[in-house]
Amino acid sequence: MTERTFMGMPVEGDITEGATLVEQKPIEDLQPILQAVLNDPTITEFGWRQYTPYFNDGEPCTFSIHGAWVRTVADEDTDEYELEIGSCHPSLGERPYRQNPDTNKWEAGPYEGPDKARYDRCHALSSAVEGGAFERVLLEAFGDHAEVTIRRDGIQVDFYEHD
Repeated sequence: MTERTFMGMPVEGDITEGATLVEQKPIEDLQPILQAVLNDPTITEFGWRQYTPYFNDGEPCTFSIHGAWVRTVADEDTDEYELEIGSCHPSLGERPYRQNPDTNKWEAGPYEGPDKARYDRCHALSSAVEGGAFERVLLEAFGDHAEVTIRRDGIQVDFYEHD
């Protein structure tokens, strides 16, 4: 049993560990990731939803970012929910998950699609905004319960309705 202290004083009792917080990064670290996607002429817009859930099955309700998506010129008539960056995207390609027969674990397979570099840039964007390291700066910039859409000519923020 490890003895806890706080400011040199012993601490006794049952301590419930809180959520592990992700170390926050400055907005300057996000800029090159966003710019790499903005510089791609085939990408018309991208965005995400950021909010604090109203209810979380008894777990603490904490702010986070979800559903990063990218629209290319080939996706003009596609709903943004179908454009979320994950293992599969209609025009960016995919890294389908497959079960490894040796370990029985699910793993991302090799990239399948038209442009791996574009897919990797968009996946880096998704990882950056959904990974938690920029939550404070994005919350400050766009607020809570927000749907953020970024285009070359500006950023649109709309109230996000969620459960």
